[in-house]
Amino acid sequence: MTMPPQGQGWPPPEYSGGEPSGYGAGYPPPGYPPPGYPPQPPPGYGPPPPGYAPPAGSAPPPGYGPPPGYTPPGYTLPGYGPPPGYGAAAGYPPPQLELKPGVIPLRPLTLSDIFNGAVGYVRTNPKATLGLTTIVVLISQIIALAVQLGPMRTVAEMDPEDAGFGTAFAAAIWSELPGTIVTLLASTVLTGMLTVVIGRAIFGTSITIGEAWQRIRGRLLPLLGVTLVLLGVVLAALAALVLITTMFIAAAGPVGGVVIGIPLALAAIAGGLWFAVMTLFAPATVVLEHQPVMASISRSFALVRGSFWRILGIWLLTALITYIIAFAVGIPFAIAGLLMGGLTSTSGSSFIGAMILASIGGIIGQIITTPFTAGVTVLLYTDRRIRAEAFDLALKTGATANPADPGSTDHLWLVRR
Repeated sequence: MTMPPQGQGWPPPEYSGGEPSGYGAGYPPPGYPPPGYPPQPPPGYGPPPPGYAPPAGSAPPPGYGPPPGYTPPGYTLPGYGPPPGYGAAAGYPPPQLELKPGVIPLRPLTLSDIFNGAVGYVRTNPKATLGLTTIVVLISQIIALAVQLGPMRTVAEMDPEDAGFGTAFAAAIWSELPGTIVTLLASTVLTGMLTVVIGRAIFGTSITIGEAWQRIRGRLLPLLGVTLVLLGVVLAALAALVLITTMFIAAAGPVGGVVIGIPLALAAIAGGLWFAVMTLFAPATVVLEHQPVMASISRSFALVRGSFWRILGIWLLTALITYIIAFAVGIPFAIAGLLMGGLTSTSGSSFIGAMILASIGGIIGQIITTPFTAGVTVLLYTDRRIRAEAFDLALKTGATANPADPGSTDHLWLVRR
């Protein structure tokens, strides 16, 4: 046991107690602070009462404060935390940033994504959308107007009571048929070229009208083949409907024709909607996937299957929007045609003037609505491939592979799961 120091001055004079048990002579009592420690508050003093605050400007007593190395909350020690200049300006992307190289994000699309993309690709490349549409629609409308002026003039001068209802109805259909065929062929070519344009716009790259024509030129025959096959199916279904109704009228009279005709008409409408939706993606698969005629139709069936009602709803909403826009654009021209005498005028110049005004209204409405409709269709097709085939993985890979070459993404549409 170590002995306490001995000699003069020990123990201190103020220490008068005896040596505590377990302590050597001269040792301080328990609790006595060693030399160099901050002074402690006198006995009986505790923490300050609630609400107490030291006077303004007063400093804490010596020895009070945070321990050495203590860091207040919200501060970081030197050398810790993000590097200097961290952020978008330094090239660090924000976390969880979705990839959107073009008009749509490369993920499953919502309705707003589809509509915004259908408008966005027109705004980003107006020459290859509105310019191309204007050229094709103007040419087709001029040709259609030229080939149907004569038949429509004949129908306008025909008296239905003298010619009979059947003859007048057949003449009216015949007067519309040439223009309808020309418009259908022009719309097929235009839709194919717009499909190429929006296929590039998904990756944020533009394309000229000449480049779009180069890409679509080799796919024109399959594209027209798909259009003719689908049109043939529709005409065959209508012919069968008319034949069945006529047979019932011949067997049971007009009442029998009405009884069977109304259900058949409703079934034909429902079947026509179903067929139109199921074959909606056939032109896109011909152009982008280079599918042949029948394979493109079966491919469209496979893509639509499982999402029929969603596609039907978006397609009907798109048709309603485009109809309202085209109707609103054509109203002033229709009113001007009526003021000139309209189609009932006996003057040849008034009739031709009314026809030209109506065609101008139709041209403007078609120029506005056709790119939007084509954009919605191609983006719906892209969304179905993303949802059914995880196609977004291929799109993301191609979007970052070779951005300097706009044509490097064209082959991605050929990728199949």
